[in-house]
Amino acid sequence: MLESPCSSSFRGTCAIITHKMNSSSFTTIEDSLYPEESLALINSQVLPRHVAIVMDGNRRWAIRNGQSIKAGHWRGAEQLDLILRAARELKIKILTVYSFSTENWKRTEEEIDILMQLLETYLSKKREALVQGGVRLHTIGDLSRLPLHVQRHIEEIKQATQGCNEIELILALNYGGRDEMRRAFIKMSEEAQRGTLKWAEITEATISSHLDTAQWPDPELLVRSGGAQRISNFLIWQISYSEIVVTDTLWPDFSQDDLLQAIVEYQRRQRRFGG
Repeated sequence: MLESPCSSSFRGTCAIITHKMNSSSFTTIEDSLYPEESLALINSQVLPRHVAIVMDGNRRWAIRNGQSIKAGHWRGAEQLDLILRAARELKIKILTVYSFSTENWKRTEEEIDILMQLLETYLSKKREALVQGGVRLHTIGDLSRLPLHVQRHIEEIKQATQGCNEIELILALNYGGRDEMRRAFIKMSEEAQRGTLKWAEITEATISSHLDTAQWPDPELLVRSGGAQRISNFLIWQISYSEIVVTDTLWPDFSQDDLLQAIVEYQRRQRRFGG
């Protein structure tokens, strides 16, 4: 009997199916992204299990290259394909990406429409690729503000990939760290009113268990493309002790080698946790 493509025992490098966003066909790619000499740069015993990425620079890339803002965002989506594949090959188990923030609603209506269209198209076109690649899709953030058809696509892909276990992809959608904490405290307040939670007994673990990310460990590594030296309201509770690597490379140019170098930098550091 054939093994499920989402099974951890699926043989070999499990073909990853990719395609250009403007194409309806898929191309199977089996070659490794990394030569052996590149993989030799990292210590497989101290890999970050969870990597978070602020994917910044799509609009600047578009302006710099004489492209439309829409083209910049579409190019950024294609780059996520590459980085997801690279993370999987490097044995990273959880990849969280800042896809649409609570502050992004301040952008023009035209750009928001582009981003919503891109999200829907990405999910519908990538469904087979995610399943074949063993990628389980999750989201964090308040999805209720997203268009209903986008919410429906998200739920369909979550269902289709729920048995996959090679890597978990978490899209932060309508997400902000402050809003996440606001919603967590609302949930705790409701439990306190029901008598199932006592305010005086709340610990850091209690708060963590009410956040969107409760089921995952905190990221060991936060990577930001685009050069900005800020976290932009992203995972503000969870990255308290994450190592932060910032690269000037704009997201549409962020390559598998940039991810590798971020991990190499992470492994050079001694994590002290305040000690």
